[in-house]
Amino acid sequence: MLSADHRRNFLFFASGVFLFLWATGLVLAENTKPVLSIVPDRPDAIYHQGEPATFTIRLEANGQPRDGVVRWIFLKNGSAEKIDGEISLKGGTATISGTLNEPGFLPVQVQCELDGKQLQAESAVAFNPLEIKPSLPVPDDFDAFWNEKKKALAAIPVNAVLTPVESTSPRVEVFDVKADCVGRPVSGFLARPVGAKPKSLPGILTLHGTGVLSSDLGQSIHWAGQGLLALDMNAHGLPNAQPNEFYTALAEGELKDYGFQGSRSRETYYFLGMYLRLIRAIDILTSQPEWDGRTLIVHGDSQGGQQALAAAGLDTRVSMLVAGVPAMCDPTGVLAGRIDGAFFVVSRNRAADGGVDREVVETLRYYSGANFASRVKATAQFVVGFVDHSCPPTLVYSAYNTLPGKKAIFNGPTAGHAPTIESREAVQQTILTHIKERREN
Repeated sequence: MLSADHRRNFLFFASGVFLFLWATGLVLAENTKPVLSIVPDRPDAIYHQGEPATFTIRLEANGQPRDGVVRWIFLKNGSAEKIDGEISLKGGTATISGTLNEPGFLPVQVQCELDGKQLQAESAVAFNPLEIKPSLPVPDDFDAFWNEKKKALAAIPVNAVLTPVESTSPRVEVFDVKADCVGRPVSGFLARPVGAKPKSLPGILTLHGTGVLSSDLGQSIHWAGQGLLALDMNAHGLPNAQPNEFYTALAEGELKDYGFQGSRSRETYYFLGMYLRLIRAIDILTSQPEWDGRTLIVHGDSQGGQQALAAAGLDTRVSMLVAGVPAMCDPTGVLAGRIDGAFFVVSRNRAADGGVDREVVETLRYYSGANFASRVKATAQFVVGFVDHSCPPTLVYSAYNTLPGKKAIFNGPTAGHAPTIESREAVQQTILTHIKERREN
């Protein structure tokens, strides 16, 4: 018989063998999954117009190449204008090529069936992206329209109320903020380092993507922990920290499809109130005694990037704009043969004859991110995903290219709509560098 010590050693050894086999089984199971991929021949996925971009298609299963027939589709600027076909894989690979004879993006989708499973993959490449232009010019009275709205806002007293709320960090104090505005009030969480001295803190306004939510307490605490005066503002002027049911009811009721509400007039479009709240939020930040009086950053992704563009285009107090995969960059892009993206207001809001609704098109010219970008005086940092279906890269670049001042763009050749770890790190570093430069100059 085995002694007690030997039995323990045997059980320990047997357990180790079992765990090894179990883990190995997981790896083997993972390798059995069929994988279809498509990759361009340049890592940066950027080409000159008229130059061929060659894509390599690969199909594998059980870690081995598999042959099959793959259907491919090129979609010019993500629109309905397409070229498609089929190709047979040999040794599990094949190549296809495509190009554009004008500045833009060429997405490609591939799909096939293997062992009864439908597989698909996608990629996209750019052709002279720095030469992409907006689909329509800025309206002649664009500035007059927004100056009139800002004047009406300025006539309304701010009446900011800061109510202390519990902070998750002992180094940061937080306040629930309410302030009067045109229509719904500004609603957010304002955070600052405990004991901050007057005129010592750069400011940051963080903005939300699509949806109906409370302001983000954690976001404001994060930036305050980095030594900033931070205001996170919810997009709709709603009370903060309510039960989920409160926001769900609004999303399914009053605020359902808000991106379409009032879109046949620049005077009634939903985003009018949202954009004026941006200016009022900046009023709040710049009135705090801790603000350093010179550095103010606006930052958001998707609809948050859309708002950041509007804020920087409307308010010269902004020193830096950070727009991650911004929405509404060129919302009339369908007129130039592009997918319109984001809320798809034009393509989903057709006239009676099936054509574009000209009233909607005219409204959107006053809310286009490209038009706000042309007025920006601040330093700008953009993030773009080449395979982003919500905020397509052609539209993002159309706005980026109108920025007149210091700017940079972080390209994500394989990225979709969600920020990547790399883009988040780049944005964080860009913001901290901007703050450092402002302090030194």
